[in-house]
Amino acid sequence: MIRDRIANIYEEIAAGPLNPVWISLVPREAAMARAQELENDPAAKEKPLYGVPFAIKDNTDLAGLPTTAGCPAFAYTPGCSATVVQKLVDAGAIAIGKTNLDQFATGLVGTRSPHGACASVFDSRYISGGSSSGSAVAVAKGLVSFALGTDTAGSGRVPAAFNGLIGLKPTRGLLSTRGVVPACRTLDCVSIFARTAEEARAVFQAARGFDPLDAFSRAPAPGQGAAPWVGGAFRFGVPAAGQLEFFGDDEARELYCEAVAEVERIGGQRVEIDFSIFRAAADLLYSGPWVAERLAAIAPFMESHTDQMDPVVRKIISGAARYKATEAFEAEYRLRELRRETEAEWARMDTLMLPTTGTIYTHEQIAADPIGLNTNLGYYTNFVNLLDLAAVAVPAGVRRTGLPFGISFIGPAFTDEALLWLADAFAQAGMPAPRPGCVLLAVVGAHLSGQPLNSQLTERAARLVRTCRTARDYRLYALGAKPGLVRDPDFEGPGIEVEVWAVPEDRFGGFVAAVPPPLGIGNAVLEDGEVVKCFLCEPYAIAGATEITRFGGWREYLG
Repeated sequence: MIRDRIANIYEEIAAGPLNPVWISLVPREAAMARAQELENDPAAKEKPLYGVPFAIKDNTDLAGLPTTAGCPAFAYTPGCSATVVQKLVDAGAIAIGKTNLDQFATGLVGTRSPHGACASVFDSRYISGGSSSGSAVAVAKGLVSFALGTDTAGSGRVPAAFNGLIGLKPTRGLLSTRGVVPACRTLDCVSIFARTAEEARAVFQAARGFDPLDAFSRAPAPGQGAAPWVGGAFRFGVPAAGQLEFFGDDEARELYCEAVAEVERIGGQRVEIDFSIFRAAADLLYSGPWVAERLAAIAPFMESHTDQMDPVVRKIISGAARYKATEAFEAEYRLRELRRETEAEWARMDTLMLPTTGTIYTHEQIAADPIGLNTNLGYYTNFVNLLDLAAVAVPAGVRRTGLPFGISFIGPAFTDEALLWLADAFAQAGMPAPRPGCVLLAVVGAHLSGQPLNSQLTERAARLVRTCRTARDYRLYALGAKPGLVRDPDFEGPGIEVEVWAVPEDRFGGFVAAVPPPLGIGNAVLEDGEVVKCFLCEPYAIAGATEITRFGGWREYLG
């Protein structure tokens, strides 16, 4: 039941503090009424996002909830939702609330907010990334299935990398920005956080579409963004070794090299490109007059409220006043020249594969150098919108410390679907096994992605390895709000859908200790014969329980 799922989400949110992940919530009664409305409408089941809960970055309008852009003094309550939000609601999704962000979407760190600093779900000492910090953490904690962010300089990709998520930065204009507080209006994109590329694709398809009321909305011409390489061999660009920068993070460098090898394994042909052209474009974003767009977006507000702004954000935006109109034109001319130079590089590659960031920082490090380290985080992201490219951030391994690493696939405008396919191909292939220091655990019910107890895995830095099925001699029973998996050697059925997670060995014992009876952790055989640890049910508990094996899995049973 959708209502049960929504109720569980609100209970889990209520179990902790609202901040720093959330700024405001849709009233529980309103969300439950929305769930009831969907359940009562037989036609609603055909909607592509039927009953899927989602979160919205609080610079994007949701009717009836304040939009603050991370600055309480700026708050206003919109009478209608942003175009992209309304499209998702029309597709059957259920909005849960508004999430935290770097104030006025200015930052890649997630620490510039009066509502507190979000942290990576892998290690609370480290930043979540920003500016779409709360949206990323809400998905990574399993509080919602997907979330909207925005991405001007990397705000949808950096938090994805720091929280082990897919982060889609669509082509500019493919998702309407009407109802979004501007950062740099000519560059802004609404971004999508999801656990898998397929989930991101479903959201993207529901959210996209030309908006005649948005002056920056656009649609591809026939053939624009064609990617005939999808499904076959493809060329992927990588910077020359001397142009890569990891800021002293040797493990990130190693993981990037491993990811390059993995992309070659799934059919990619590596092409060394001149990354200096892309870096030159990136330098224009904050070292040029585009920062003046941020001032243009909130100039009337700043005239009387500078003392109510985050000091770092205030310093960045107020500094834009020094630029002259002539400098804006000169920078535009330079950008056009750089775009032309990149054409020669794009002629040699189908996609560009980069680290999403060269490293990750602690909260303490960011506090000591908030602007300089923020600049480092944009090394591989700042140029993308300036050069009118699409990008998707993808998880690509974990450091020995347990911290995540990610790569980004970048392509020409309107290649969004192709990049999502590539992200999915990369994720399905997975990083090379075995996974030292981890226990592989199959989950079948409340610990699945998007389910109420999934955070018990993510807060232990567990990583989703794959979705598959058990061998065919397993039965599934409904035990109230949770399922029970039992092996029956004399039975042959469809196999039960499970997710296999890699759980750090030092955190596995505490996880097992929290498993309540009649469930326990034992060994299970997967469809390919692999044996992994798994949630199993003691046989006595299935007496009188309803068998739901025919559904093939807990999600299918819940509907």
